[in-house]
Amino acid sequence: MSGDEAEAGGPVGAVRPPARVVVVDDQTVVREGIVMLLGLLPGIEVVGAGGDGEQAITLVAELDPDVVLMDLRMPRCDGVEATRRIRAEYPGTQVVILTTYADDESLFPALKAGARGYLTKDAGGDEIVRAVEDVLSGDAGLAPRIQRRLLERLSQPEAVTSAPKEPPDGLTTREAEVLVLIADGLNNQEIGRELHVSTATVKTHINNLFAKTGLKDRAQAVRYAYRHRLAKPPGEPIT
Repeated sequence: MSGDEAEAGGPVGAVRPPARVVVVDDQTVVREGIVMLLGLLPGIEVVGAGGDGEQAITLVAELDPDVVLMDLRMPRCDGVEATRRIRAEYPGTQVVILTTYADDESLFPALKAGARGYLTKDAGGDEIVRAVEDVLSGDAGLAPRIQRRLLERLSQPEAVTSAPKEPPDGLTTREAEVLVLIADGLNNQEIGRELHVSTATVKTHINNLFAKTGLKDRAQAVRYAYRHRLAKPPGEPIT
């Protein structure tokens, strides 16, 4: 490094400005707690907070944050769909999932949607800061057990060949899940209990998937699920 560069405060030893972060979680107490924690951490500036995926997209459009800390299971628009839209429309904003769930059905759709980091809500402040720094540096910000799960999955070649297909007609992962449960004969309340969401949220997903597929009623939805091999007709194996 030249003397002029040192005097001018060049790239060597330069201090990165605080990461501008938006927090998204549908539980008010949890969201406010995360915001309070982040306010105490070095290198992070919370610039906004929202309660669902739609608010996340709006906040990203308005505030242009560096990172969104995103919950997964939320009303109106879940974390996976919000992540997919943010990464498609605002590629300068990275997404780190911060959720209670670490199962494959939560983890892999979120990473496929474009999330660069994945933490569970038992993560400490240092781990959150490290994940934010990692994704801003172009690395993956993954909790250690998430890294182990990925390695386990990669070590099972059969998981690749048996991976589920993309849902048809632009359905989101959650909409496809609702469709499968309809085909299984569950009513809206039962679907809500199965997916840990409100009945109103279930109705929203049903309205969305009906609009995308042109379906008129649940009987058509069942036939659609069978035709697209999303659900198994009674007595018939899925090939």
